[in-house]
Amino acid sequence: MPNFFASRDITLYRRLILQARRCWPHLSMIGLLTFVYTPLKLMVPVPLAIAVDSVIGDKQLPGWLQQVTPQSWQGSTGSMLWLALGILIFVGLASATLNITLYLLKCYTSQRMILDFRALLFGHAQRLSLQYHDKSGSTDTTYRIQYDAPAVRQFTMDGVIPFISNMLMLCGMFSVMFAIDWQLALISLVLCPALLILVKRWSPILRAGWRDVAERESSAMSVIQETIGALRVVKAFGQEKREHDRFVHEATGSMRRIIRVSLSQCLFELSTTLVLLAGSGAILFLGVRNVQRGVISVGELLLVWTYLAQINAPLQMVSSQLTTMQKSLTSAERSFALLDATPDVDEKPNALSIDKAKGAVVFEDVGFNYDKVKHVLSGVSFSVEPGQMIGLVGHTGAGKSTIVNLLIRHYDPAQGRILLDGIDLRDYKLADLRNQYSLVLQDSVLFATSIRENISYARPDATDEQVIAAAKAANAHQFISQLPKGYDSIVGERGQTLSGGERQRIAIARAFLRDSPILILDEPTSALDSKTEADILSAIRELMKGRTTFVIAHRLSTIRAADNIIVLENGRLIEQGNHQSLMQERGRYRHFVEQQDLQSKPTREALAGQEPV
Repeated sequence: MPNFFASRDITLYRRLILQARRCWPHLSMIGLLTFVYTPLKLMVPVPLAIAVDSVIGDKQLPGWLQQVTPQSWQGSTGSMLWLALGILIFVGLASATLNITLYLLKCYTSQRMILDFRALLFGHAQRLSLQYHDKSGSTDTTYRIQYDAPAVRQFTMDGVIPFISNMLMLCGMFSVMFAIDWQLALISLVLCPALLILVKRWSPILRAGWRDVAERESSAMSVIQETIGALRVVKAFGQEKREHDRFVHEATGSMRRIIRVSLSQCLFELSTTLVLLAGSGAILFLGVRNVQRGVISVGELLLVWTYLAQINAPLQMVSSQLTTMQKSLTSAERSFALLDATPDVDEKPNALSIDKAKGAVVFEDVGFNYDKVKHVLSGVSFSVEPGQMIGLVGHTGAGKSTIVNLLIRHYDPAQGRILLDGIDLRDYKLADLRNQYSLVLQDSVLFATSIRENISYARPDATDEQVIAAAKAANAHQFISQLPKGYDSIVGERGQTLSGGERQRIAIARAFLRDSPILILDEPTSALDSKTEADILSAIRELMKGRTTFVIAHRLSTIRAADNIIVLENGRLIEQGNHQSLMQERGRYRHFVEQQDLQSKPTREALAGQEPV
């Protein structure tokens, strides 16, 4: 049997059909209209046969037409001609009406299926862990959602329904042909297994080719996304030509693969054409001989020949669909691969709800690794009382950000556990747990919408008064009010129309509006000038009041007032305590502080125009 009946493909077919289940009523209506369309197509050559045999010739109407035609008409050539014209007009108008109805119904059903599948993929992609997206890349996920998801439409609307329609058409035409001349019909029937053999030969080649094309197109799209996202860096270093050449290289690889697959498709279609031509030649030769021997009439030969032309079209279409479906099946495999990816962070069926936490956090012998080889954290233990400020210190890669990611539950510990108010984080509902945190990052992420929408992102149901109050608390209201459209001003992609300080103030306003019991700060003032830093620190100090606060410290001066400073090295907690106790210990923390003071002195002198001492 052809490869498209393999068990793996049958599973894929079933999943695609189930995916379209919301549109089954529409698909059923399309199938019904298609079924009605089949006898209309069978009637297309009937007027020509009547005109040749019963108007020009003197042969009686076919038996089924005699039963529905008045007796008085059957002896008149004029009536027979009008009958032929009437059938022609009826078939034409009915076919046109059905075509329009089918087109509109197919258009709606197709777009509905694609939207549903894309929404499902997008929702699942958001639930997948950061680790999955770090490995696969955002561009590949985007490509699968945007360009692979239409496979559900291609399979059902361009594959299954036309396939069934053409099979019904073939069955009807073969039945009529067998009734007229079984020899001619048998020749046409022999073409089917020959075409199936060709399909079996070419299907795996085309499937592999389209899979390769999708991968290369995803790579080319990745270059575009990376370059446009980092356009300021590209322009600053004058690397436009380099990025252009990189894109052209990837796109050229994709183009070559498309040409290669298209060539394979053309060779397959040429093979099917040759098979159909051989069958047509045999039928023409035998049909003419049968007319000469008086086995069939000229009108019947014309009827058979017209059916043969109509049979060749669906035969070629069926075989072509079985191969072109390989592209949609490849896309379906990629889409379902995304859908089958399981989140590393799952919510328990009986997860606990939490309204507002007190803010007590405990790390118990926590270990974590991203690639199951290198330990990012190992044996980390510490406790935090509600309302305390915790500083996280260490070199890049020491594990500071990992602690925050585990706390938010972007990942789960490989060993140990993390408690919030005495309960393991894994026992809480994910949405409730993440509602306990407000984040202000070094590089604040804003969306390309209005300032109002960016602030209210923390609480979509917030009133305008609450948004403005949050902005005032973050020292952001003044600069927002001076903008031409105020809170309705669009900030551009990632907030690029605003300065760094303005972006940070909006992020702080968002944290105020969130009003969560735990605050996470990733040195939000490290890239700002002294005046802007002072304004933002004032807002942050107000934001920290009454909240458990975790600060990832780059400037150690920002955590001198912390209740507990966690010092990390190679994923291990090596010191903890307040600033005074750690300075007295003369350990790693004191080394960091002294080293940072030494590094900052020449920088200050250089900025002041002095020679370093």
